[in-house]
Amino acid sequence: MAGTTDEALNRRAAFAAGVQAETGIDEDMIRTLVHAFYDRVRGDDLLGPIFAARITDWESHLAKMCAFWSSVMLMTGRYHGRPMPAHAALPVGGRHFDHWLELFEATARDVCPPEAADRFADKSRMIAQSLEMGIGTARGVMLAPGERLAERSGG
Repeated sequence: MAGTTDEALNRRAAFAAGVQAETGIDEDMIRTLVHAFYDRVRGDDLLGPIFAARITDWESHLAKMCAFWSSVMLMTGRYHGRPMPAHAALPVGGRHFDHWLELFEATARDVCPPEAADRFADKSRMIAQSLEMGIGTARGVMLAPGERLAERSGG
């Protein structure tokens, strides 16, 4: 059993080293991106109020988001949350996801080298699509390919 754990840790470390060599993405870059992005979110007219209504401890939220992106980008396994339940009841629709993506990608392009920004943008699009579909399912709506989530009131 210990050998399996060591193998998994070695695979994760090798993956992270490869990503870092290809893109420059490391924990410091993730922290910079996450903090810059959520600074923008907090001042955003569309997304800011949704977050302000739900996030009271920003330091804890930012730490969780750094762990999430570390797990996504570097396979560190630092994130142990469950994003779908946290997002399922949000009063959001397709335009919120589009705006989130625009803001995230613009932030990535502003604070990361091009290879890293591209990698973050690719992952963010997959995450947004998955969340939008998952929120739809939680609302009892099965989205067809290309179909967007309707907004729900309660913001």
